Amino acid sequence: MLEFACHTWAFTDLTLPEALGTIARMGFRYVDIGSGSHLNTQRAADNPRKEAADIRTELDLFNLKVSDLYLLLPRISLADEPKRQKDIDLFKALIPFATALGTPGITLSSGMVHPADDQEAWDRTVAALREMVKAAQSARLRLSFEPHMDSMAQTPEQTLKLLKDVPGLALTLDWAQMVCQDVFHEDIAKLIPQAAHIQLRQAARAQLQTPFDRGRIDLKRLMTDLGKAKYPGLLCIEYMNTPGWHGMLPVNALQECTRMRDELKKLRDSTAK
Repeated sequence: MLEFACHTWAFTDLTLPEALGTIARMGFRYVDIGSGSHLNTQRAADNPRKEAADIRTELDLFNLKVSDLYLLLPRISLADEPKRQKDIDLFKALIPFATALGTPGITLSSGMVHPADDQEAWDRTVAALREMVKAAQSARLRLSFEPHMDSMAQTPEQTLKLLKDVPGLALTLDWAQMVCQDVFHEDIAKLIPQAAHIQLRQAARAQLQTPFDRGRIDLKRLMTDLGKAKYPGLLCIEYMNTPGWHGMLPVNALQECTRMRDELKKLRDSTAK
């Protein structure tokens, strides 16, 4: 049965323990955690077991399991080799932390955006991700990338090309990132068979986040397509506390997360009957 997670990025105004407690009280049992205000990646790399143990204590307290770990390491496409290598090295140093945390997988960006015809930037991104996939596989971790508008892979076409160029790389699909670009539903749905993880919030053209009733994502159609593709992962409800970014509207995260979850549950349960 399809399960639902909630991303801690919806509650960056809270500490991580407060965010986890809020998510648990909403009824979720799975949580995505991302680097930023809730996770100091350098500290986690320097002392992986202690940092993971501290977070696991909070997870156990609230009866939560990690569904994905998002690491913001976008410099893998840069021509500045020291900066590029620093992100690759930090990723490798974080693998013991990810393993100790118990996450089934890690999501990365596909590198900071360059012009579409910059073949050298594409080649640098591919080379970095191949190296990172190898490191993740040695620890039996799934490594995914998230196509998004500030990255080397923004469109469905670029997404499929990157998956082809980096064997073993998986996909974390943020549906709103595609909707914001006015990509048609059927073109987004073609990516579902490649997806290991899916993130979801309501959005519209040129608006990366909207309140539920102003969104343009057809949830019924999405859930039908997930069923047809036999999607094996979780759906992470990922509202964000970054108003203004690509037209993101400010929302009440608590209300929007519960509304989205309840609508998705209703559609899931009606399909199962």
